[in-house]
Amino acid sequence: MLPFIAIEVRAGSIMLEYITLPNQLLPPVAPYSHAVRAGDFLFVTGQLAEDPQTGEVIKGTIEQQTQQVMENLKLVLSFVKTSFNRVVMARIFVTDFRYYETVNRIYASYFEAERLPCRTTVGVMGLAGLGDVEIDLIVYCGD
Repeated sequence: MLPFIAIEVRAGSIMLEYITLPNQLLPPVAPYSHAVRAGDFLFVTGQLAEDPQTGEVIKGTIEQQTQQVMENLKLVLSFVKTSFNRVVMARIFVTDFRYYETVNRIYASYFEAERLPCRTTVGVMGLAGLGDVEIDLIVYCGD
């Protein structure tokens, strides 16, 4: 497997690194990078319940979708050599607030109880690929 693809651009005194996973892993469904590193912060694109090999959004239960979203985020984080314990902010988008408790339970299982990031949860009318949950992250990568 090739290392992740990164394009570096200097924006004033901050280096920006645009990161795309290799070998069509998590193929983007639109024109975006999987993550962008800006200085000490990593901004991870919102992930859906996408099959990492095919790019198709899984149309399963909210449990299956949320688990896949978190695994996709974990995949991106591992490619840039970081983890959930460095996440400082998460945004969760759900199509139905009746899913709130289920999404919370699965989401929380990926974090240490004493290291939960800041978070916003937003109810939306729809998501790309007709998924029911999407999560994006901001990660601190400094020392």
